[in-house]
Amino acid sequence: MLAALAATPALPALAQFRVEVTGVGLTQLPIALPEFKGEAGAPQKISHIIRADLERSGQFRNIDAAGEQLDETSRPDMTQWRQRMADALVTGSITKLSDGRFDVRFRLWDVVKAQDLGGQGFAVTQADLRLVAHRIADFVYEKLTGERGIFSTRIAYVTKAGRRYVLWVADADGENAQSALSSSEPIISPAWSPNGGELAYVSFEARKPVVYVHEVASGRRRLVANFRGSNSAPAWSPDGASLAVTLTRDGLSQLYRISSQGGQPTRLMQSNGIDTEPAFSADGKTIFFVSDRGGSPQIYKVAASGGSAQRVTFTGNYNISPSVSPDGRWLAYISRMNGAFKLCVMELGTGTTSVITDTSEDESPSFAPNSRLIVYATKQGGREALMTTTLDGKIKARLAGQGGEIREPDWGPYQKY
Repeated sequence: MLAALAATPALPALAQFRVEVTGVGLTQLPIALPEFKGEAGAPQKISHIIRADLERSGQFRNIDAAGEQLDETSRPDMTQWRQRMADALVTGSITKLSDGRFDVRFRLWDVVKAQDLGGQGFAVTQADLRLVAHRIADFVYEKLTGERGIFSTRIAYVTKAGRRYVLWVADADGENAQSALSSSEPIISPAWSPNGGELAYVSFEARKPVVYVHEVASGRRRLVANFRGSNSAPAWSPDGASLAVTLTRDGLSQLYRISSQGGQPTRLMQSNGIDTEPAFSADGKTIFFVSDRGGSPQIYKVAASGGSAQRVTFTGNYNISPSVSPDGRWLAYISRMNGAFKLCVMELGTGTTSVITDTSEDESPSFAPNSRLIVYATKQGGREALMTTTLDGKIKARLAGQGGEIREPDWGPYQKY
């Protein structure tokens, strides 16, 4: 019934994507990215991947550099690039080595100041060329914005094609997807551990919802919650030591905390309603969750140790799927408006809320680790899609799938390397 990553090479590549960026931001830095020297014959178009990463962030605007031949050793004519209205320039090369690996090098220039901002070199296998491109984009992003880039992070999500459910792990742009788990029974609610090495999820292989934690690199997994009734909606504490889960072991769906290794759970509250979809704040002190205790589904918060709950959402009569930004400033959630399900963002300090999509079947928002982007699932033009959006909704990127229903994306933490 089940197959781990190493055992599923023949699964169809349902998760090959292309990036389509739409929208115009107010303050985008113009950057030029000529093709890397040697790129035409390389298996990956490094400059194209970097360009798409930077555009998707909403912070950059591409300047046409077609026909230019520059590498990391070139001394660019800054006057020429200023005339093209570029503020920054990335040059580089890719060379195949005698051992079959590829040598990738690049350099970043501040065109306005005519300043060399540094560069790096990598010797990698063909399989790691996309990762190198994402790391270069991270370098460029951090040098030019002062914030850490998120392009070498990963996302997880679930597809359903026919009667087959697959849990995928992919690059942050949706490419390079690998099957972590395949099952004929539903897989739901994937959630990355804070260290990026494990995924918690709910599997129905036992004919009921049960919570597992899955080690991504090895495919090994452990049973965490299999109590009487339903076990669902796992959410990691920031220290990775415990999970908040929704259990029906004592009747209604209620919130509990349980060690991420398993064991006996601790109930957080007594409620006469259904409490579910927990989400920790970044500091670990608060859990946001959904409850119908007031008559309709709304988002509440409670101390991570339990206690009395406070209502958070007051606009509309159906608000679900809370996701808290890592910087603690924002709450993303789904609101039903006139029958449509819309992605909303609330500034927690003020309570100001914005609807940031024009689609009507949005679900499962999840923040990037730098709090600047949100990934979510939706339908666009009648097709299932993963989307990313800036918090103001002005820059959206569609990561368009090849087939199957796409569900429940979760954006992983920064990679350690």
